Amino acid sequence: MTGDHNHCAELEQVVAIARAASDRILDVYERDFRVDNKADGSPLTEADTAANRLIVERLATLAPQRPLLSEEEKLVGYNERAAWRRFWLIDPLDGTREFAQRNGEFTVNIALIEDGRPLLGVVHVPVSGITYLACQGVGAFKQESDGTRHKIQVRRYGGGRATVVASRSHPGAELERFLARLKVREGEYDTASLGSSLKICLVAEGSADIYPRLGPTSEWDTAAAQCVLEVAGGRLTDLQGRSLFYNKESLLNPWFLASGGGDYDWTCMVKDGD
Repeated sequence: MTGDHNHCAELEQVVAIARAASDRILDVYERDFRVDNKADGSPLTEADTAANRLIVERLATLAPQRPLLSEEEKLVGYNERAAWRRFWLIDPLDGTREFAQRNGEFTVNIALIEDGRPLLGVVHVPVSGITYLACQGVGAFKQESDGTRHKIQVRRYGGGRATVVASRSHPGAELERFLARLKVREGEYDTASLGSSLKICLVAEGSADIYPRLGPTSEWDTAAAQCVLEVAGGRLTDLQGRSLFYNKESLLNPWFLASGGGDYDWTCMVKDGD
């Protein structure tokens, strides 16, 4: 990638913004709140809008000329977005269903995209206080609630008993098919079900081998965590093995596989005819 090489200098400021947004979210989480539905049927709470407002305002101060795309902002048409080379991609509260269920498995996601690829990513978990952060050329890290920080990397998988991360809110027949094929090929496996972009971060930190998402997601759901995963040595690809690309005309992602290290061909679990 070319252009401004000081993007990683913004990482700590983005972490601070994500943590400030988390405070707004927890203000709502700790009291009674109402869950509304957007036009597409997805849930919306006061926490989504409060976090979005803070993030948008502070990113505008950090980089005044840089455009942004957020799940909770009015969507910008592709004719305008197509000219964006570098922009912020935000999900102020990823996992609103988990928020509404009060299970703690929701995150704040902020990514910096350049030429369709995530260059910087921050995923903050409000309830635990944990932050996953990464920048291309610097490294991927997990910051604990007490502020201690350590570098993370994926683990290698070459066959055998795998740990599979699954969506808590979006299981389905395709996932069951994937798991059945995995059992035939590699034997018993372990599973962990989580909400939000935490699933990708679990692979990035080396706690799991694969997260198959065989259902719909949007670009703001994955960009920040994809950066963390890729910098940690993993991959987030479509079912043809191509890295997910951002700022497409359609903001929906293809089905994808988030995997750790090694050259194991996970796509064989989803190809017809195997």
